[in-house]
Amino acid sequence: MKIKPILIIFIFVFATSCKYDKKANTNHKQAIPTDTNSHDWGYDGNTPSKNWKKNYPDCNGKNQSPIDIISVDTKESISDKLQFDSYNKEIAIHDVINNGHSVQFNFEKGDYHTFRGTHYYLKQIHFHEPSEHTINGVRFPIAIHLVHESTDKKLLVFAVMAQEGKGSLPFDFLESYLPLKKNESKEVGKSFNLSNILPKKTAYYYYIGSLTTPPCTEGVNWIVFKAPITVSKMQIEKMHQSLPDHNYRPIQLLNGRTIEFSK
Repeated sequence: MKIKPILIIFIFVFATSCKYDKKANTNHKQAIPTDTNSHDWGYDGNTPSKNWKKNYPDCNGKNQSPIDIISVDTKESISDKLQFDSYNKEIAIHDVINNGHSVQFNFEKGDYHTFRGTHYYLKQIHFHEPSEHTINGVRFPIAIHLVHESTDKKLLVFAVMAQEGKGSLPFDFLESYLPLKKNESKEVGKSFNLSNILPKKTAYYYYIGSLTTPPCTEGVNWIVFKAPITVSKMQIEKMHQSLPDHNYRPIQLLNGRTIEFSK
């Protein structure tokens, strides 16, 4: 007769334990970070960049981007000339989306680009108006960011500046899919030669910084091209109409970081 109460207690404890484990697993899933394309940050209004650190602590880090590049303070590097073999091939654009912070073209996986022994694959390109980085205090009308990722999740971002001048046929192609409403996307399904939006002169500045948008993750390899490309006044205006107003983060402190220059 004494066995039954013990058995009942055991069943109760076991059932309670299972319920607790299930709840713990649910909480674990909910703890996964959400997509930062959400609307809890922006460039003005109630969520300006100075307030990002409240929800994204890394935005208050010591190695943040963008920065002002002072050319006379850079360290020359002679061993890292960029090779653009993979950029001379066409790569398919999957789709384009207005994520509320920029216009972003997402690419299918193509050939890798090698930088300092690591293979990087282009993930997407997006636009800022005006540019986020400045060179000797000069801010450009538009910047194109080409975001690459390695298989071990390291990031390499090219920043290409654009200034007013002769029109760009590749820019016409990209802008033919614009404008888009906020959160609207379009399938593209066409190939694009990335070398067409890179400057002819490939001298660049290199430093280690961060994402310029939340979560502001640090350890990002930045390549900022010295020479800009040119786009027409009309192309600048169309991009202006397609992007949120002034979607750029203010200049961040260098905090003793080294900026390298490669010809």
